[in-house]
Amino acid sequence: MRENTKPMRSDSVTKGAERAPMRSLFYAMGYTKEELERPLIGVVNAHSEIVPGHSHLDKITEAVKAGIRMAGGTPIEFPSIGVCDGIAMGHEGMKYSLPSRELIADSVESMAMGHMLDGLVLVPNCDKIVPGQLIGAIRVNLPTVVCSGGPMLAGLVEGEETSLSKMFEAVGARKAGLIDDEGLRAFEENVCPGCGSCAGMYTANSMNCLCEAIGIALPGNGTIPAVMSGRIRLAKEAGMKVMEMVEKDIRILDIINEKSIRNALACDMALGCSTNTVLHLLAIAEEAGCPVDLHVFNEYSAKVPNLCHLAPAGPDHMLDLNRDGGLPAVFNELAKKDLVDLSLMTVTGKTVGENIEGKTCVAHKVIRPIEDPYSETGGLMVLWGNIAKDGCVVKRSAVAPEMMQHTGPARVFDSEDDAIKAIYAGEIKDGDVVVIRYEGPKGGPGMREMLNPTSALAGMKQDKTVALITDGRFSGASRGASIGHVSPEAASGGEIGLIEEGDTIEIDIPAGKVNVLISDEEMEKRRAAYVEHEPKVKTGWLSRYLRNVTSANRGAVLK
Repeated sequence: MRENTKPMRSDSVTKGAERAPMRSLFYAMGYTKEELERPLIGVVNAHSEIVPGHSHLDKITEAVKAGIRMAGGTPIEFPSIGVCDGIAMGHEGMKYSLPSRELIADSVESMAMGHMLDGLVLVPNCDKIVPGQLIGAIRVNLPTVVCSGGPMLAGLVEGEETSLSKMFEAVGARKAGLIDDEGLRAFEENVCPGCGSCAGMYTANSMNCLCEAIGIALPGNGTIPAVMSGRIRLAKEAGMKVMEMVEKDIRILDIINEKSIRNALACDMALGCSTNTVLHLLAIAEEAGCPVDLHVFNEYSAKVPNLCHLAPAGPDHMLDLNRDGGLPAVFNELAKKDLVDLSLMTVTGKTVGENIEGKTCVAHKVIRPIEDPYSETGGLMVLWGNIAKDGCVVKRSAVAPEMMQHTGPARVFDSEDDAIKAIYAGEIKDGDVVVIRYEGPKGGPGMREMLNPTSALAGMKQDKTVALITDGRFSGASRGASIGHVSPEAASGGEIGLIEEGDTIEIDIPAGKVNVLISDEEMEKRRAAYVEHEPKVKTGWLSRYLRNVTSANRGAVLK
């Protein structure tokens, strides 16, 4: 009980005669004297009825709260917003997705500080919600555990396991006449069979795995499916573990540091995670006071082999990764070549090495042995060139071999909407390089994901003949030669804004280069004639966001 432990932060709202008004408000909600004498643990619940990955988080949260109570704490639940990127895709709603990360971070910070909580359990599941909650928790530096809702099971269409990436590609196939309306309906009714974060190595599952790799989540956080009882048990354990952290005063910044971020980078490359992890790891590292830059990503890409090809890079899904041993098995493979630091503290109270001891790969059906990887280089790659002087990012593991080097004419669009119209109309030809600009953090605003155009190209069987370059970003479900995060972005005067229709673009992914083949003199001539575009949004939250957001190579954090 509380009397037998050291003073808590929550004493500021629960102890002493002067805190009687605060206690009266707790009593108004049904809390008892005994509950107020225990550590107060905030449980940040992203449950909603608009995100499949969040629709079951009420049950996960109740399990977390049970664990907290079993270990002698008092859980206090409060909500978190969350945008479903799949539902927001391809229209104005996607402008709000990345900015929502900042709102989530601010709200977690506000609630934890405003009520002087003693610890936190974060219950997110999808793209911006995981890093948003984590960034807010870093700011208050309390004992913290992340407990995600877990991945969705794969769907089944015509006897083949499938997931959301194939659903978007089916739209392209329908536009190209490769399937009919009945075939499209078979996908839409079956690719997402239930709750959980969509079943491939998309951004949500990527971030949930990276939380586990950093050590801020329990083993299994990234891979145990949402519908399995193991997820409920994991949630109860998370509630109990946060109480151990409170007792030992182990805080989030005791776990998140430069070395644990590097463990996450190694995991990122081995798994072939979403390009969005670059944005989020940059932002998390910046908030934690151990900033990294894009060169560090390439350092790890050069030395960490790619061991997994989960959807969209291959046919496997998160359940398959879980069955093959999950993140502990991946870490054991990486440890064979000393690519991860096994000495680091985690929320289990044990080191990374202790957590993974004896947990080797089950059958190597999903996780390749490190001696026989898919490639000797990692799943992500940063490119530089005269149209990306501050870098851009590609998911190398999801690029066909024949597109690793590509030269072709630029097809230039100043918005995703114009590009998708041209793709659906069949105006993009084999060999083209589609350039979509003014979709960056400032220009979008909000740096929209480009799953619609990339999936349309894949569905039309052009993912092995057409490249796409943008200052926007991609869903983790995108595949093909999709190069995003071009920095500086067009709206900030970046050279991507100076490309003209028909210019020759040269892409060399193994060499880390992307260039428009014009002279420096021609580039400067175009710059002199450049006319700055008007902001696309002038009112509301997004107008404040675009005035304060930094570029993608800095994680699109706010100034």
